[in-house]
Amino acid sequence: MAATESNMMPLGTIAPDFDLPDTMTGANKSLQNLKGDKGTLVMFICNHCPYVMHVKQQLIDIARHYAPKGISFIAISANDIVNYPQDAPDKMQALMKQWGNPFDAYLYDETQQVAKAYQAACTPDFYLFDANLACVYRGRLDGSTPKNDVPLTGAELRAALENLLLDQPINPTQKPSIGCNIKWKQ
Repeated sequence: MAATESNMMPLGTIAPDFDLPDTMTGANKSLQNLKGDKGTLVMFICNHCPYVMHVKQQLIDIARHYAPKGISFIAISANDIVNYPQDAPDKMQALMKQWGNPFDAYLYDETQQVAKAYQAACTPDFYLFDANLACVYRGRLDGSTPKNDVPLTGAELRAALENLLLDQPINPTQKPSIGCNIKWKQ
């Protein structure tokens, strides 16, 4: 489990568009189809990462709390499935069923071009965009990792979501997420 930090996309960056297969429905979905009325959270995750498994319940709880308020939740996996078959689309679909389908989509980025466009580096990697798809938060859920004793609360991401919904400034001092590196193709 190699700890890798987020690259921290510049605040204000417009979300790169995409058109990727949704492992839940089999249909391709684009950012324009999925974006939320108030905001959109794009999360790079994968099935097997211990950092993702560590934050799983917070991700589910946050999605269930904020989706009814106009926030869209888009999960994307970009891992190389030749070397990491546990991250294949059929396994992604099974994981979302196990989690209760909490997100608007769990997309598969086979070419890894979307992950590169977002400057994604690790799983989990979070990008929050406003209604105009401008980046207002990127970084970590909170300070908890599988290897420390920091309580898992989702406080930093929750604060950004709350401020976005209240049309209040979001603290620009944001810390990178830490997780497993995205499994890039050779």
